[in-house]
Amino acid sequence: MRALVYEGPRKVTVQDVPDARVEQPTDAVIRLTTTNICGSDLHMYEGRTAVEGGTVLGHENMGVVEEVGPAVTRVKVGDRVSVPFNIACGTCRNCLQGWTSYCTRTNPTEGMDGAAYGYANMGPYPGGQAEYLRVPFADVNLLELPEGTEHEDDFTMLSDIFPTGWHGTVLAGLQPGDDVAVFGAGPVGLMAAHSALIRGAARVFVVDKEPDRLRLAESVGAVGVDLSAGSPVDQILDATQGRGTDCGVEAVGYQAHDATGEEHPELVLDNLVQVVRSTGGIGVVGVYAPEDPGAATEQAQEGRIPFQFGRLFAKGQHLGTGQAPVMRYNRQLRDLIVAGRATPSFIVSHHLGLDEGPDAYAHFDAREDGWTKVLLHPHGRP
Repeated sequence: MRALVYEGPRKVTVQDVPDARVEQPTDAVIRLTTTNICGSDLHMYEGRTAVEGGTVLGHENMGVVEEVGPAVTRVKVGDRVSVPFNIACGTCRNCLQGWTSYCTRTNPTEGMDGAAYGYANMGPYPGGQAEYLRVPFADVNLLELPEGTEHEDDFTMLSDIFPTGWHGTVLAGLQPGDDVAVFGAGPVGLMAAHSALIRGAARVFVVDKEPDRLRLAESVGAVGVDLSAGSPVDQILDATQGRGTDCGVEAVGYQAHDATGEEHPELVLDNLVQVVRSTGGIGVVGVYAPEDPGAATEQAQEGRIPFQFGRLFAKGQHLGTGQAPVMRYNRQLRDLIVAGRATPSFIVSHHLGLDEGPDAYAHFDAREDGWTKVLLHPHGRP
């Protein structure tokens, strides 16, 4: 089958790779209809992770069940499904407590709980930027979708970024009527803003410097804050009469940059500590790496990010972190889409074939205007 393969920093190519197949009785094989390029894929693309050459990328996947193993009883051939990026066994302690993002059985990498498709340190599982995908523990992991092709662009967000944005607001402790600060207007930040508004936020301030992304945030009712126009903290404090927001979401991660493009891994965390009121909450869903040899400082290279923890403590703020347990949210988010209450497809900018994937990575990585979310269709657009 054909797939997008990582070869080295800023180099992905379309190659023929071994076909996805049923390897265990609990497996299924999915024919991919839509697979997305994720902002977190850029950490690998830029050479800022330990991902190995030859890895098939892609953890935002959906499609149709092509084949099932003999132990699969719930999912059947022909089902249209969303594939959570978490690969969960469904029976370990973390899975049973709803933390499928930290399954203790599916990732053999030492010191790492939680597995994913086509991602550094997340286990030996090929990704779905390909024609087909093997899904372990299919009865546990697959979310059934309505038949047909309706809501394809919305449903494809269920595998990762919509649940991740939603999770950021949950970690932040969002309550109806809250003011919320979301730092980062990439796909996850935009999903966090959309989620916050669905959950009843009074105002959502979205911080970024890219005009196209800020326009998208404003299109769903958020308030765009251009960090290149001045301190985002000052802008938000002014807008809240000095009170600050009730909570905030970090949707940037360890490659945070200031308005000039200089990297400061602690920048967004510091800004959120300053802008969120005392006793407020901060949800961190931007990716932070245990090690980052390409980081700007020696401490950051070791995964040590010094930020204003003393100020966070003094303000009595709470901080929640980590990858989203997709299955905790994806059924409800699917139903919000079907009911017309959620439209995460507002961020989609491009529909492309698999062969166009390498160019798409380059455009998306350069943050070129209009390249906000790329959907790849390995078998043609549904």
